[in-house]
Amino acid sequence: MSALRPHKSRSELEKVDGSVERVTFHSEESGFAVLRVKVKGQRELVTIVGSIPNIVAGEWIEAEGEWIIDKQHGRQFKAEELKSMPPESLAGIEKFLGSGLVKGIGPVYAEKLVAEFGKDIFDVIENRSALLEKIPGIGRMRRVMIKDGWNETVTIRAIMSFLLSNGVSTARAFRIFKQYGNQAIKKVQADPYCLSRDIRGIGFKSADQIAMNMGIEKTSELRARAGVEHVLMEVTKEGHCAYPREQLIEQAVDILNIPEEIVAEAIDYGLKLGRLIEEQDVDSGFLLVYLRRLYLAEVELAKDLKALSAGKHPCPPINIEKAIVWCQDKIGIELAPAQREALGMAVTNKVVVMTGGPGVGKTTLINSIIKVLAAKKLKVVLAAPTGRAAKRLAETSGCKATTIHRLLAFDVRTGGFKHNKETPLAGDVFVVDESSMLDIQLAQQLVCAIPRSASLLLVGDVDQLPSVGPGSVLRDIIKSDVFPVERLTHVFRQAAQSHIITNAHRVNHGQLPIPGEPKSGSDFYFIEVEDSEKGADTVVKMVRNNIPKKFGFNAISDIQVLTPMHRGAMGAQNLNIKLQDALNPKGDTIERFGYKYRVGDKVMQIENDYDKEVFNGDIGLVKSISMDDHEIVVVFEGRSVAYSFNEIDELVPSFAITIHKSQGSEYPCVVIPVHTQHYIMLQRNLLYTAVTRGRKLVVLIGTWKALGLAVKRMDAHQRITTLAGKLRS
Repeated sequence: MSALRPHKSRSELEKVDGSVERVTFHSEESGFAVLRVKVKGQRELVTIVGSIPNIVAGEWIEAEGEWIIDKQHGRQFKAEELKSMPPESLAGIEKFLGSGLVKGIGPVYAEKLVAEFGKDIFDVIENRSALLEKIPGIGRMRRVMIKDGWNETVTIRAIMSFLLSNGVSTARAFRIFKQYGNQAIKKVQADPYCLSRDIRGIGFKSADQIAMNMGIEKTSELRARAGVEHVLMEVTKEGHCAYPREQLIEQAVDILNIPEEIVAEAIDYGLKLGRLIEEQDVDSGFLLVYLRRLYLAEVELAKDLKALSAGKHPCPPINIEKAIVWCQDKIGIELAPAQREALGMAVTNKVVVMTGGPGVGKTTLINSIIKVLAAKKLKVVLAAPTGRAAKRLAETSGCKATTIHRLLAFDVRTGGFKHNKETPLAGDVFVVDESSMLDIQLAQQLVCAIPRSASLLLVGDVDQLPSVGPGSVLRDIIKSDVFPVERLTHVFRQAAQSHIITNAHRVNHGQLPIPGEPKSGSDFYFIEVEDSEKGADTVVKMVRNNIPKKFGFNAISDIQVLTPMHRGAMGAQNLNIKLQDALNPKGDTIERFGYKYRVGDKVMQIENDYDKEVFNGDIGLVKSISMDDHEIVVVFEGRSVAYSFNEIDELVPSFAITIHKSQGSEYPCVVIPVHTQHYIMLQRNLLYTAVTRGRKLVVLIGTWKALGLAVKRMDAHQRITTLAGKLRS
């Protein structure tokens, strides 16, 4: 095939049409397809290659292009334009419906439907769907599923066609449909930049490409305004709540390649509309620009915390010394001086922070406080940001604990939480564990729902990584010096016997960890591997063979690989592929969004799905995959949750996850790749967070140089937040 072949004019292109017998390959991202087609006048099946939004066996296609001889694959028809339409033959219709295109119809029902309705089946589904119930096995529920699946498919295919014609990936078509419904194309035509704001997985570049194809000028006000908001959205992903105006202009100019004055006008327009807020930071002196929702979250959280701290504590006055003696007798442990002081704070102050690393007695302290308050007949509510953290809090306290999302109760009708300032939560004392994970918006929503008569105890490790979402709530509350804070530092003797805990504290103090010798019976090891490819293979070997054999851990349920980055040989993406092949190589499989999903796989939810009550960071196991129902079922903490195939991009393989995603969780064993390949991410609180995730065993794999870099570098990325200043003012 010559690369120098001149491009043919439209009139010179050949035309072929025929029935798709087999879809050899189709990329949902690019639309590129390799099809085996029964073409009129051709004895053998013909290979046709080209781009088409969606295609299944049985459809009739029309192609315009030219015949070529491919060096590897031989004669094929290279289509410059491909169009599909429903099949006309009964065999084609059956193959089309049985392909899994429409939810509720598999090969068995396809055969029955075609036998009953023949070529009228498409009209029956679209306009007379009640007739479907004539087929044995199709009741009202399946009939509605088929009808809805058909309507959804028609709309999604139209969206895919629109996206592909504008040179954009089609893989997110379902998300666009879910967000905008049947008005999707009109909505995108009116403002293509809405895609980058509203649809996860579609970036500004893709939206900009559609805009360019639609004739929107490079210097248009619409593009400049969208570009400004895009930069602010990107910096919130780095944890910032605001950004200096000068740097915002600089970055927007760089991305948009337009003059500064147009960007400045776009910022001013956003300020005028109230979509953006501008304020001088009292600490740094910078003129900061905020997205409205983040500015209001900081302001409201500061107001609510100060309002909550005022007034009388719900606990009646007690003799603290007597309470401590009584408590020690109940739990059978003598409290350390700092724990006693903290207990006194918790029963006299309405907003209190307690922070400290592993082994310093945070759990004992929480349990002591609960016992004292419960003895005074107060209702204590326990919560944590993640399901795993809530489960651990319940196990260690012996009391009921829940996630903050479930505590606040999402309301599907309003799209917000049921509990807020107008409908507050019921309780006297609210204890929030792992509060270093609180981002600014979740913290604000929680605090505004706590009744003003109640008290709040925030417990966490401020030296861990900050929240995945924007803000640095725990750190800012401590920094403000407005509320009492107790920092627990004494490592108890029993905890000090754990090399995990002693090494975690060494890392936190900027010292290299001291690993155990191979046969020492330690709970902390380091395996030195210079080459990153060999390092990845070592991770797999350790997880699949060595650790289960020596320590008895289950390779899938007990061992979690935590890595600093997504990319690279020792990044989450590559390790997941290798670990899936090693730990779960067989079983029902589907491929979507660049990942393979297989029954028995460990997967992680990557966004909050309030309808399903599954939240960012939750880990589960794939229980089943149904091709007929277009459904994958995942078990989270004993609860089965169903996803349609179009929703699977909410899940990613999680044999290996990033350290950021592990916050609030604890695992029997963690394996941590630490390599100079991860240079950009290596810092002290990252390594410290990873090490403290391991309960019984920690294994580091990588280089001493990388470890040295990590322990030396303090938080290299300081978040721009202004909660501390707002609390002080």
